[in-house]
Amino acid sequence: MDAAGLALVLATLRLSTPLGVAAMGELVGQRAGVLNIGIEGLMLVGAFGAFAVGVATGSVLLATGAAVGLGCLLAAIFAWFVLNQRADPIVTGTAVNLLALGGTGSAYRLLFPPERPIVSPPAVPDLVPGVGVFLLVAVLLVVAVAILLSRTRIGLEIRATGERAEAAHNEGIPVMRLRWACTLFGGACAGLAGAILVLWISQSFVEGMTAGRGFIALSLVLFGGYRPARIVAGALLFGGANALQFQLQAAGFEIPYALLLMTPYVLTLIVLALYAGRAHAPGDLARPFVART
Repeated sequence: MDAAGLALVLATLRLSTPLGVAAMGELVGQRAGVLNIGIEGLMLVGAFGAFAVGVATGSVLLATGAAVGLGCLLAAIFAWFVLNQRADPIVTGTAVNLLALGGTGSAYRLLFPPERPIVSPPAVPDLVPGVGVFLLVAVLLVVAVAILLSRTRIGLEIRATGERAEAAHNEGIPVMRLRWACTLFGGACAGLAGAILVLWISQSFVEGMTAGRGFIALSLVLFGGYRPARIVAGALLFGGANALQFQLQAAGFEIPYALLLMTPYVLTLIVLALYAGRAHAPGDLARPFVART
């Protein structure tokens, strides 16, 4: 493999990592019957938390912990409205996205005004050139989620909760607790994905920097048919498309910049058009649950 090909492969792995991590969290949540379209906002607050804490402390560990914690916090707000108050998950998720976009933008301008010198968060060192610790974490996360959902009793309970929540409740499965736990797990994964964007990929923060990656992660769950291995394949496809458009720009191809930039999002629309009707979603996905005594 020549240098250009190797660079493309490494860039694909790097750009696929946050998509795969966020999609794993969304997969677990949807398997439990919780549809969270606020994943874009969760990633954004995670990215801002990693940037702000990383700049303040210089610690990758603290920055990552802040991102995961903020992702969980916003996911808990979403869960309280959707699970406890039975609010519409689409409306609530949209509100979460708007809250995150406005909140992180305001906080960034307040903490890092334009007149302040440019700052950067701490860098995550690579294990080997082009391969960072976050990639290893993502691989372990995918394996863990696959084993959890297919090989463990709690995974069976999660899938039962998503398919038929009332029947699961009648069998003694704690539906609400499981849905809460899966939603918080999804928030943690989205926050971690935001940290990966800041600490490993961009080394900076800009307003709205997730740029639709949360929605791409949502589409990956459909594309993969709720199967972790196929979701990873989809993440690599989108990451490769993104990496390719960067390489084409750097090579000076006479292709309009806007056309290259929109390539990953066109792929998202194609995936939704082709696979949305084929994927077998959990039977009680996005349906409120009320325990009957």
